[in-house]
Amino acid sequence: MGNKKMIGFLLVILGAFFWGIGGTMAQQLFQKFNIDVEWLVSIRLLIGGMLLLITQAIFKEAKQIIQVWRTDRTRLILFGIIGMLAVQYTYMLSIDYGNAAIATLLQYLAPVMIMLWLVITKQSPFTQKDGVTVLLAIAGCFFLLTNGSFQVLAVSVPAIVWGILSGATLAFYTLYAIPLLKKYDSLVIVGWAMIIGSVVMNVFHPIWEVQIAHWTMETWFYLIVVIIFGTTLAFWFYIESLQTLSAKETSLLGNIEPLTAVLATVIWLGEPFGLFQWFGAALIVFMMIYLALKKS
Repeated sequence: MGNKKMIGFLLVILGAFFWGIGGTMAQQLFQKFNIDVEWLVSIRLLIGGMLLLITQAIFKEAKQIIQVWRTDRTRLILFGIIGMLAVQYTYMLSIDYGNAAIATLLQYLAPVMIMLWLVITKQSPFTQKDGVTVLLAIAGCFFLLTNGSFQVLAVSVPAIVWGILSGATLAFYTLYAIPLLKKYDSLVIVGWAMIIGSVVMNVFHPIWEVQIAHWTMETWFYLIVVIIFGTTLAFWFYIESLQTLSAKETSLLGNIEPLTAVLATVIWLGEPFGLFQWFGAALIVFMMIYLALKKS
């Protein structure tokens, strides 16, 4: 195996790991330090977006940063609000009401939602593979959210609702970005989308309206990890891995994210996770691996 491919494997593994850890750190900020979800989403998107555009200017084609506003500003703005901001906000709310493990696994239902949308809009036929995928998703969600009980939910209703909405907005995010990503580098599109999302969130929850007097070194540490590692580096590493790895390899290794989120939530934060919930999580991860292996 060549050095470039080894670097690609390392980058995608680190990127997925950072994403998973970032969600767990965000949970600590919400539930231990009472950081507002809206504030964290806003500051995370603003700093992450700026760093991604700086990365584009230094390492890639800088003129794209301005050019996209001349040709595709409307789609970019809609992508930033309905795509980027909606994905981040619903995901963080699901973490706040539940935990990072549940939120991440529910968000990973997005590929199933994309598949169903393509079938409903008659852009793709419903195949046997699609049927297997849907069954795995339904069974995985049932065990994950009920722990095998037909009477009591093991997860709060708001966490479930926001998690499913996170998957739905991620499906929109993925489909709506396709025309933009065909014309511009992903760092440009995602960087601007993050900044647009932050600007909109600032209208309702300005980032300067925050009390930091009671923050500890631990608070600052978690915040830096979420913004730098769980947002900026995670995305950059994942995108860079596509330069040397196939989409299938990247998708398979990207499954480290939900596994990291689950293990960190259960082992580090001590969140209860029942036997049937482990089985449900395994079914959802298997579904993602199945999709990646069967991808045409």
